[in-house]
Amino acid sequence: MEENQDRPKADSRKNLRSPLIIQKVHINSDRPVFFGYSKNISKSGMFIATTNPIQAGEQIDLEFPLPAPLTGTARCRCEVVWKRPRGTHLPFEPGMGIKFIDMPAEISERLDEWIKEQL
Repeated sequence: MEENQDRPKADSRKNLRSPLIIQKVHINSDRPVFFGYSKNISKSGMFIATTNPIQAGEQIDLEFPLPAPLTGTARCRCEVVWKRPRGTHLPFEPGMGIKFIDMPAEISERLDEWIKEQL
């Protein structure tokens, strides 16, 4: 077996040592509210652990800090790709998978570089 076969692709999601706090941004007031925690992230999306997941297909605006040692925050439009309601998929926690729609290219590249460094 080749050594690289066990390694995930660079665009695969990376588990985070410390969950990121995710905020939902209210477009009307532009005031963010707590939404959930991200447990893993990639340059194209993330899993958000939340007790109140949104329906697949819905779009939302999110804001979150970049994983350390990266600095700054990301704010982008996202689409819910799938959801896992509370108590239906034990032992997994409830939440949803989202994909980034308009993540700035510079942030996406920084996330991709961070993921490659973690492998």
